[in-house]
Amino acid sequence: MSDLPALLTLAGGIALVVAGAELFFDGVLAVASRLGVSGFVLTAVVSGFELENLAAGIAANARGLGGAAAGTFLGGTTFLALGVAGLAALVAPIRTRLPFAALAWTAVSPLPLVAFAADGRISRIEGAALVIWFALALAGLARSGRSFLAEDPVKRSCPLLRLVGGLGLLTIGGDLLGRGLRDVVARFDVSGTLLGNTVVAASVEGEEVARVVVPARRARGDVALANVLGTIVHFVGLNAGVIALVKPLRLDADTLHLHLPAAAASPAVVCAVTASRGGLSRAEGALLVALYAGYLSLAVAVGL
Repeated sequence: MSDLPALLTLAGGIALVVAGAELFFDGVLAVASRLGVSGFVLTAVVSGFELENLAAGIAANARGLGGAAAGTFLGGTTFLALGVAGLAALVAPIRTRLPFAALAWTAVSPLPLVAFAADGRISRIEGAALVIWFALALAGLARSGRSFLAEDPVKRSCPLLRLVGGLGLLTIGGDLLGRGLRDVVARFDVSGTLLGNTVVAASVEGEEVARVVVPARRARGDVALANVLGTIVHFVGLNAGVIALVKPLRLDADTLHLHLPAAAASPAVVCAVTASRGGLSRAEGALLVALYAGYLSLAVAVGL
């Protein structure tokens, strides 16, 4: 594919992602209002179920590309915590005071993964343990979000349809966005581990930026950050566990020495900044983006 069609695919993906994010946000608030739960809780639970990311990891691992498979959840976690949160805050500052427990659950969520992966392999038993840990961590995250008062009733027709339709547009748009990014960089000869942790992770999760920006612009910083926190918990528990359950996952040296530590540290960084600053201003967003740029530079230096 030449550069022009790839760029057009990328642009079309971005347009669908933005439209899907608006529809998804409206649906979340309306469904949360109907169920009597906070938008934070519903977003944290729903937003992380990203089958395209999980499918990419399972497929890569089935082909013997353990580094690329791990990159879908390790690189994805780093991108979410630093890239997505940082870019979103640059566009629309995120103001909210999240419960300490919500930030704590997110910050510690990668620790079992780090322990299991220390020997360079995640077995099926360890994969099952990660899935159980995911259920506990997500329950803790959701429980902490109950401290948010129920929002004023949101009147929207067909709220569930809006929620599902928004997710559908985000999925289609995210796929187009990912294809465009991958096609643009396809001519470069780089390792599967590097691609999995950088290009694939960012392309599959690119729509998350819109998911965070839209509620932030509408003064719902809690919902904006719920997208980031909830998806991180999904990635380091559910996605990592299911991939290893399907086939035991072997990790190479670059993954163990760079991408795993980065994925473990980045949620703690964004949670610490959020806790100390009451959200993320443009200055904090710039800091997170700079940290992600540093990670990318190191990843490229190590992976080439």
